Amino acid sequence: MSPTSFEQLVQEALDHSFSGWDFSWLDSRWYEAAPSWDYRQVVQDKIKNVASLLDMGTGGGEFLSSLADLPPATYATEGYAPNIPVAKELLEPLGIKVVQVVDDNALPLPSAAFDLVINRHESYALPEVFRILRPGGVFLTQQVGPRDCVELNQYLEAPLEPDIHSWSLAQEKTAVEEAGLRIRRSEEQLLDSKFYDIGAVVYYLKVIAWQIPDFSVEGYREHLEAMYRLIERQGAFFATAHRFLIEAEKPETITLANSNSSLKSWA
Repeated sequence: MSPTSFEQLVQEALDHSFSGWDFSWLDSRWYEAAPSWDYRQVVQDKIKNVASLLDMGTGGGEFLSSLADLPPATYATEGYAPNIPVAKELLEPLGIKVVQVVDDNALPLPSAAFDLVINRHESYALPEVFRILRPGGVFLTQQVGPRDCVELNQYLEAPLEPDIHSWSLAQEKTAVEEAGLRIRRSEEQLLDSKFYDIGAVVYYLKVIAWQIPDFSVEGYREHLEAMYRLIERQGAFFATAHRFLIEAEKPETITLANSNSSLKSWA
């Protein structure tokens, strides 16, 4: 192993800042296969027929701002405070209101306000999702499954999240239905993931802090150096990406004259 090369790659990863939800620094350094469904296209198709949209956990607003023909009442929430100014700078010129969330169980949003609530890899509380959806409204979420990149934990001998087995598509479908929503679609896939250099691994673990909560280069140096040598020999560190998709509808048990009237009065 060349210590200089290892140190250089690691230091580059540590020095590079992360803003919003922009993973462009990992382009060509990390590969993750896309699931058979296209989350972007699914969302794009659905917003054609709605008047109000909420993007939960918008990050820096990168995904939401890239969509075409957004409905007239489009909102975004974000729980990570440093992302709020980033998201506001990008989204507010587009007429999109950004709302900071402190507690998933108490969203600062009106009831029965949204035709469509989208959520990509963000936490949520199902009672609140049910509350803010209008009757007939749709909740669409793509989530990271429990087997996501567990190979990193295994190779580095880092403990897995203790509640890893309590989060699954089957269990979440049950929870969605118990919250009063009707499942319209559900899919799940295990996908190829590859890290092409040790810097990509360090950067990923720095950003995805919940993968290994106590991660530090010094704390895992011996294993990281071994992983560096492994990548040099085989060209990549191979892992598994785990994704699932749920689309659910709030039953039309209440008829509202204007599906987003509460949004108008609230805004």
